[in-house]
Amino acid sequence: MKKRLVGITVVGKDKEGIVANFTNFVFEKNGNLEQVNQNVIKGLFGMYLEVSFTSKINTEKFDSDIQKLAKKLKMQVNTHHETNSQKNIAVFVTKEPHCLNTILKSRSKKEIKGNISVIVGTEKTLSSIAKKAKIPFVMINERNQDKAETKILQICKKYDIDLIVLARYMRILSPNFVWRYPNRIINIHPSLLPAFPGALAYEQAFERGTKIIGVTSHYVTENLDQGPIIFQDSFKVTPDDTLESIKREGQKLEAETLLKATKMHLSNKLDVRWRKVHTKNK
Repeated sequence: MKKRLVGITVVGKDKEGIVANFTNFVFEKNGNLEQVNQNVIKGLFGMYLEVSFTSKINTEKFDSDIQKLAKKLKMQVNTHHETNSQKNIAVFVTKEPHCLNTILKSRSKKEIKGNISVIVGTEKTLSSIAKKAKIPFVMINERNQDKAETKILQICKKYDIDLIVLARYMRILSPNFVWRYPNRIINIHPSLLPAFPGALAYEQAFERGTKIIGVTSHYVTENLDQGPIIFQDSFKVTPDDTLESIKREGQKLEAETLLKATKMHLSNKLDVRWRKVHTKNK
């Protein structure tokens, strides 16, 4: 029988015995631990377990039993069962349309192996694009990030989201959110990290006379813009280029790089080991 993978995320207040309880649960279910990653930030515990099974499992009973354990330990647990079915995608946006437009154009050509189930925005600027594409648009403009993320998590649960794509989403996601979607949130950043971090990367690059502008697509971790790199691309800057021409070319490359990374993820050929993205041999 083909190996079946299950991803388990555990988030909650740090306490003793969490790791042991969940790993023992896996062994009792005749599962094998493929990966165990854990972290603690300011008393918040996060853990990701990747578990494999070589025998058939009852997914409903597995999920029910692990929720009983979660309730007992007062932790929040989510399971993600790898299947060959089409993945549900949530696209997060703010007001820049170039990445969203490129993704939707690819969708209209049936080039994306996934279903864009919902678009989540911090404002209404791009709602008309979602309406034209006949995709639900949900605005979460809550200023308090914890409250905003609680609402976003509810949206993701409602649409059974497998992958989150940050299409120039200008909010920083907290570890409490990121840990629930390990290696399932994709972002892009211009200017070949870490040379020019932050929102004004193009301005910094132009002022410093950069000769090459790059874009990096990466998985999101609790460390801002420093997650495992999926794909990178670049273009040359000439003395005749202005800040505006660099931005135009950069935005085009941002959209293309984000789309490329999304397609690579949806192909099920990416694997993250030791903070590096590897291509699986299939």
